[in-house]
Amino acid sequence: MSGGGNTAYGRKSFQRSKAHFADRITADGREGWPVEAGRYRLVASRACPWASRAVVSRRLLGLEDALSLAIPDPLQDDRSWRFTLDPDDRDPVLGIRFLSEAYDRRETDYPGGVSVPAIVDVPSGRLVTNDYQSITLDLATEWTALHRAGAPDLYPEPLRDEIDAVMAEVFEDVNNGVYRAGFATGQQEYEEACARLFRRLELLGERLAGQRYLVGDTITEADIRLFTTLVRFDAVYHGHFKCNRWKLTEHQVLWAYARDLYQTPGFGDTVDFDHIKRHYYQVHSGINPTGIVPLGPDLSGWLTPHHRQELGGRPFGDGTPPGPPAQAEQVPAHGRP
Repeated sequence: MSGGGNTAYGRKSFQRSKAHFADRITADGREGWPVEAGRYRLVASRACPWASRAVVSRRLLGLEDALSLAIPDPLQDDRSWRFTLDPDDRDPVLGIRFLSEAYDRRETDYPGGVSVPAIVDVPSGRLVTNDYQSITLDLATEWTALHRAGAPDLYPEPLRDEIDAVMAEVFEDVNNGVYRAGFATGQQEYEEACARLFRRLELLGERLAGQRYLVGDTITEADIRLFTTLVRFDAVYHGHFKCNRWKLTEHQVLWAYARDLYQTPGFGDTVDFDHIKRHYYQVHSGINPTGIVPLGPDLSGWLTPHHRQELGGRPFGDGTPPGPPAQAEQVPAHGRP
């Protein structure tokens, strides 16, 4: 999710840009960025679904000690994501006030937006990658030497074709679809995006009616990518983005599936509903010029029984759940149900 140009939100049609900085951090360092404990810092807003994927993956894989985490203010301004949640308004590791400073160290006068997730090389302060599509896949496949004992295989090789196919549909119609509907500038554009979104959600509901997870019988990357949209659905997409044919809570299968994941260690413990709501309603001034943040919805339902375990499935396969988040990374009480 980019920073900058906040008043333009809702005034021009949505176009998901490709990551400009697509370097990869690999086990063999073939692109000049070898996997190395402590060398890199993940900058990821808890408000942003694209960044939240990386936060979930990092927790599930137990990479907290190997890859440090910076959480910027959910209310970025036109200078980009800012570290106003930290002492002296600076990231304590990178020493910068705005994420754009790491972009500038990589490429001066870079014309694109400053987006999260971003991985920064700590020694040089330079951005390495903002490629939200490959960051999580690389965490699962290239960072294996640093995974915790019992880490799940989030991208199992025998299932990759199916995972890729499901993720492509979810990306086009759901992850991106809510934005195309929310930022539409014409009625037909909005209606087409909304129709595609709910058609895909219905199909996903049919798929999940008889199986606990999207692909295979364990959590995979596909589930992470769907979850980060579903967890925001009633809080922001239903009202703010006008994706209101029904609420997530009104779809029995998807609501149970989302609660199952939310209650799984590594998922819900990364979600900050306060950051989510304030970001969408206060940053997208073209859509919500008053900046008023709604009081609802009631979040207590996220903690209710889901009964999805009756479908079988082994959340972590042969692995184990991650332990509780470190105290410094716990979501404040006002951001949780």
